[in-house]
Amino acid sequence: MVSDEVLSVRGALRRFEGGHRALCGVDLDIIPGQVTALLGPSGSGKSTLLRAIAGLEHLDDGTIRMGDTLWSGPGKHCPPEIRRVGLVFQDYALFPHMNALDNVAFGLKGADRKERALHQLKHAELAGKARNFPHELSGGEQQRVALARALAPEPSIILLDEPFSGLDRRLRGDVRRRTMTAIRKSGAAALLVTHDAEEALEAADQLALMQDGEIIQTGTPKDVWFNPVSADAARLVGDIDVAQGKVRSGKVESVFGDLPADQMEDGITVDILVRPEGVSVTQGEAFEVSGEDYAGAQVRLELKASDGSLWHAQTSATTGLQRGDRVGLGLDPDFVRIVEQG
Repeated sequence: MVSDEVLSVRGALRRFEGGHRALCGVDLDIIPGQVTALLGPSGSGKSTLLRAIAGLEHLDDGTIRMGDTLWSGPGKHCPPEIRRVGLVFQDYALFPHMNALDNVAFGLKGADRKERALHQLKHAELAGKARNFPHELSGGEQQRVALARALAPEPSIILLDEPFSGLDRRLRGDVRRRTMTAIRKSGAAALLVTHDAEEALEAADQLALMQDGEIIQTGTPKDVWFNPVSADAARLVGDIDVAQGKVRSGKVESVFGDLPADQMEDGITVDILVRPEGVSVTQGEAFEVSGEDYAGAQVRLELKASDGSLWHAQTSATTGLQRGDRVGLGLDPDFVRIVEQG
């Protein structure tokens, strides 16, 4: 029976040799039936947190609980086999000498273990390949077998560490959607560790941003993308242009004109965060086209302001604009965020 309890991490601290802190007082709740994506650059502490939840790393301080059950804490460390955790890694870790059915059945107990394993393969739409060995399966099929094996024991939580990064980009989206659907149907809590912002935004119900061992923002993908708490948070989930300014009389002066900052204290220094998707090209002379990157029907323009600052706009590739052309720019306020500098 899949648990309906919340996995709760509080004040998680992990130090390595030399005093390096991989986790710096991390707080995180992982809700059953939802996918929480943990997004951050390499070395930010994502995999250390996943390993601590799995029981593969000890905490130096803080707690990890599944509901009321303490998994990790002062003087307490439940081993991985007691935690009922399902793990899916980048390399899938399938046994090459076992077929798909035996891989999924591995570790299951009871006379009906093969029947339960086949049930999971049917959910993964792989019942017809139950007798195939890993080398006879595509990368996407191997990933689905690995997920079926992780789900078969009905774990309390599924932990996925960069599980799609080894797949061909053309297949990745489809395999990811199938995987997330299967996890949500299972009712288990899930933590997806990734450095890919597009993957995190598409897959997650809850998004947690990690940097230098700390969770710097959590929320729905939409909220985190549109309302980043800092320039660092904004950069983790997408392209962003940043300028500095000061609040004066409820406004911030910028190359786009005065921007409203009604709720901010007068005189403070702020970052002006602008998503290229919210910048439109208009008639004018204030900006010079200084670069262009084509991506099919869209083009990302680099634009230089009179003060030398560089900005970007995403627009149709049919505009015909070239380097050296002069234009004006308009802003959609939904794509602009003003935050106090940390």
